[in-house]
Amino acid sequence: MALTDTAIRTAKPSTKPKKMADERGLYLLLNPNGSRWWRWDYRFAGKRKTLSVGVYPDTGLKEAREKAADARKTLAEGVDPSLARKAAKTASMEANGRTFEAVARTWYALAYKDKSESTKEKTLRRLEKDVFPVLGHLPVSEITAPTIKTLIRSIGQRGALDIAKRVFNYVGRILRYAESEGMIERDPSSAIDLSLVLPNRPVKHHAALTDPLEAGALMRSIGEFQGSFITVCALRLLALTFVRPGELRHAEWAEIDLESATWNIPGPRMKMKEPHIVPLSTQAVAILTELHRLTGQGKYAFPANHTSLRPISENTANMALRRMGYTNEDMTSHGFRAMARTLLAERLGFKPEVIEHQLAHQVPDTLGKAYNRTRFLDERRAMMQAWADYLDKLKEGAEVILFRAGGTA
Repeated sequence: MALTDTAIRTAKPSTKPKKMADERGLYLLLNPNGSRWWRWDYRFAGKRKTLSVGVYPDTGLKEAREKAADARKTLAEGVDPSLARKAAKTASMEANGRTFEAVARTWYALAYKDKSESTKEKTLRRLEKDVFPVLGHLPVSEITAPTIKTLIRSIGQRGALDIAKRVFNYVGRILRYAESEGMIERDPSSAIDLSLVLPNRPVKHHAALTDPLEAGALMRSIGEFQGSFITVCALRLLALTFVRPGELRHAEWAEIDLESATWNIPGPRMKMKEPHIVPLSTQAVAILTELHRLTGQGKYAFPANHTSLRPISENTANMALRRMGYTNEDMTSHGFRAMARTLLAERLGFKPEVIEHQLAHQVPDTLGKAYNRTRFLDERRAMMQAWADYLDKLKEGAEVILFRAGGTA
């Protein structure tokens, strides 16, 4: 028996969803909360399927029957009505620039307008190769966490873990842009723990990246990271100075002399309770000069977001690395020290004792002195500048040749 408006209006919900049949597969689904949804059941390619045709009372009985009739015509033409609706919606979204690919290209044009041509090319190529074929046609509002995880897993399964992490970073940045523009309510990638999606790498000592290519990728990720300016500066300086994370986050402007390019860390803040000198490269001075414009009126170089009375959290740098796609097994804030120690010795050929002194390690010399803050200072200053220049080359993706400090290749 066909439905009537009166029967629909007077129907009372029960504890379970109730179907109120109309005709030719159309029915009203009455939910326990009182909502009423029009549904039409049909078969396509031997499978039972259901199409939503509106919500009562916004869609009345007459309109629901008309929508179901249109769907039957589509089905009679050998086309799945559900797929036809999705195609029409995608076409509409494309016309309005709201597919993921359209949004991504807008974000790319804005985010990379000042980047080098090689960086632009690499990023766009990665999007076009790995992301757009899977997500590009979808309306940005329909991108979900499971959809993103499927994409990232498929890349990880071919063994390209670094690419998977970079793609995850790109997708998250695009979705955060869409969120900021009011296209979506929330970035679904923020709900994803990447360490649970990708297979773990073999655990490395100190969870550090000690391969030059991986170090270069890390520096590019930091350069592209969309976190707060203070956090980005902290990450860059951890890489350039390779001090302990606690030493960096508690850095005070009174300790930093930008003119002499020197940072004097007082003994009480050092692990071994001995004062420590950190020669600053020209790159480090440039970062600190820019940071000083923002935080120089306060005590701490890296103050917390909501108060200048305390420094950033001990988890700030690690959380930023996680957001960039690096797991605890890949890289930690402490890992910048191991990265520098390894590459300075193996790739740049600096003497172990010079490196160890800059790391403020207690390594006894021939006279039995464990540590002297000024020992090897000239060599350390030259080493810090060489290290900063080396990181710049790695970031640019340049070929790096093994050489000995003060020697030739």
